[in-house]
Amino acid sequence: MLALTFPPINELIRWRDIFPGLNKVGLIALIAAVLGIIIFMTAGTKDPLKAPSGVRNLAESGVTFIENDIVMQTMGRDGLAWTPFLLSIFIFVYLCNVPGIIPFFQMPATARMAIPLFLALVVWVIYNVVGFKHNGLGYIGGMVWPKGVPVFMRPLVGVIEFLSNIILRPFSLAVRLFANMLAGHMLLITFAFLTNALVFAETKKLFLIPLSILPFFMLVFLTAFEVLVGLLQAYIFTILTAVYIDAARHPVH
Repeated sequence: MLALTFPPINELIRWRDIFPGLNKVGLIALIAAVLGIIIFMTAGTKDPLKAPSGVRNLAESGVTFIENDIVMQTMGRDGLAWTPFLLSIFIFVYLCNVPGIIPFFQMPATARMAIPLFLALVVWVIYNVVGFKHNGLGYIGGMVWPKGVPVFMRPLVGVIEFLSNIILRPFSLAVRLFANMLAGHMLLITFAFLTNALVFAETKKLFLIPLSILPFFMLVFLTAFEVLVGLLQAYIFTILTAVYIDAARHPVH
């Protein structure tokens, strides 16, 4: 009889320190930050008069994508000044997502709550500072007493708007990224573990090996799918950041 013992979830998402204060998740985040800096510093040293190629082509494609598909779609032309910040967010989140399918790492750094929550809090601070800068105390006043809403509904809508904008947004932003990346990570582990258990079963029954084809196929499919998920989650996090900043700059009246 084949007995499958799935390892405790705590062992799958928790990593021992490589040295005190830095574990694999922290290492991935550090590599993502350094790699992003290297890419754009290298692109910036290229001759601007020559046709873009290699790293510079990659960097310019990233800038064009952020400008055309995020900034212009959410903030308009006057939001182009936010391109460097939004590009940094997108590149960092994506580079933190990708290691989930890379051997040795096999863990997206965003599948731990710390990094998504930190990024969400950074976004929260920025869009609230922008809101106060552009609207003064009217930024809060417009939330707690929203215009365009019937007077008898304003207290209720105001409470909902205040809780949504000031308290719930950073958590929803963080949880959305964290939950999606963790779910993908757990699916990959599940099918990898099942494939390994069927191929290298202690019972050594040959009929188990053909049964491993299905979980192995699912493992390959999900690995390719996670590449797209990592890109999609980076895009969603970045475009929501742009939406929140623009909403703080121009509250709905």
